[in-house]
Amino acid sequence: MKPKTSGRIFDHSGSSFNSFLDEEGIREEVESIAVKRVLAWQLERAMRRRQKTKQAMAKELRTSRSQLDRLLDPRNVSVSLGTITRAARVLGKRVVIRIADAKVGRIERASPSEARSRKALSSRAIRRSRLTRNVSRRAV
Repeated sequence: MKPKTSGRIFDHSGSSFNSFLDEEGIREEVESIAVKRVLAWQLERAMRRRQKTKQAMAKELRTSRSQLDRLLDPRNVSVSLGTITRAARVLGKRVVIRIADAKVGRIERASPSEARSRKALSSRAIRRSRLTRNVSRRAV
């Protein structure tokens, strides 16, 4: 069986993914889901590292397990910043939010000082991950 087509031909060659999302009218939705997926992943990872169960986490947050499940659900974007901040605090973390310039068209190059700070941050993160990997190997 042949799938139905709308008869419109879309030529997206040469366009960016962001312009495609803009044309489809779903950019904001996709970006909010992406941010929530990252937050949920970071919270779950912190819970695993602290060996904290969902039940214990919900108890410390003074909320129900189902509310915690909504917080950890990557598709549920209707979680308040206050809830995210409380969960991070329980896990010994803090929330950092930053507003960045919207880039139009092609990706703009970072200034030399931004590039140096990004490189320093990424090299620090690599060293930290190597250290934690070495420590976990020794523990085994």
